[in-house]
Formats: sequence, structure tokens, C-alpha cells
Amino acid sequence: MEKGKYGHLIVTELKAPQFSDEYYRAYSRWAKRILWMDGNVVPGAFQMNCSWYLRPNEPHFTEAHTHNSDEIIGFFGSDPDNPYELYGEVEFWIDDEKHTITKSCLIFIPRGLRHCPLIIRRVERPIFHFNVVNESQYVAIK
Repeated sequence: MEKGKYGHLIVTELKAPQFSDEYYRAYSRWAKRILWMDGNVVPGAFQMNCSWYLRPNEPHFTEAHTHNSDEIIGFFGSDPDNPYELYGEVEFWIDDEKHTITKSCLIFIPRGLRHCPLIIRRVERPIFHFNVVNESQYVAIK
């Protein structure tokens, strides 16, 4: 990729934060992280990461938490001929409400609203997932 004046703003390789080796081992059993951007990767950037969900996850991998800023979470099916079909099932909690997601969607989580667990119950085709937190780093407050 050409550098140029703005080449540093284009991220094409995974530069994830330093989580524990156990976290990465557990995550890789059911998902493939693609890219991560935050203020450490590109100074001034807010946080976004994206992954492919490939198989069901461990139920307690993503515990309930909040953030100090708004978050957008996305789940997308991988069939371009049927883009709204998730071909899987995601259990996602918003405060004390359980939501069963079977269609491609975007979820808006206002700052301070407790959300998760996020449980991947079924995967027939890879599910593209991303989240965006309007902070320079991803910080989950338990």
C-alpha cells in the first residue's frame, strides 16, 4: 500500500490491543478477528473492531458491561443473495432484556446502558460482526 500523506490512516493489518494469551486462545476457538482500530493504532481514531463469527462461543465469554460513550454493534449474514438472513442465532442482552437475533442488524447502545452477555448460539454461515465505541480505546466497565 502506498504511504503518501494519508496512508497512515488506512489500516490493512490486525493491530489488536494486548489482551492475555488465554483471551486470544479462547476467542480463536469460535471467531477470527479481522481488524482493530483505536487511538493506539491511528492517533485520534475512535475504537472499532471487526470479526468473523465461525461457530458458537462459550456462554460467558462476553460478560455484561457498560461504556462511558455510545456504542454501535453490528451482525451481518454472509450471503450476498440474502443479506438480511443471519444464518445463525445470537443471544444479546440489553439491560435485563434478552434479544434473539436471526437477521442482519445494527444495535445502538447509549452510554451507560448495560449490555451483554453476547452468546453465539448457532452459526450456519460465517457472521460478520463489528462494534464501534466513540472513545479512543475500548473500555468495558463491569
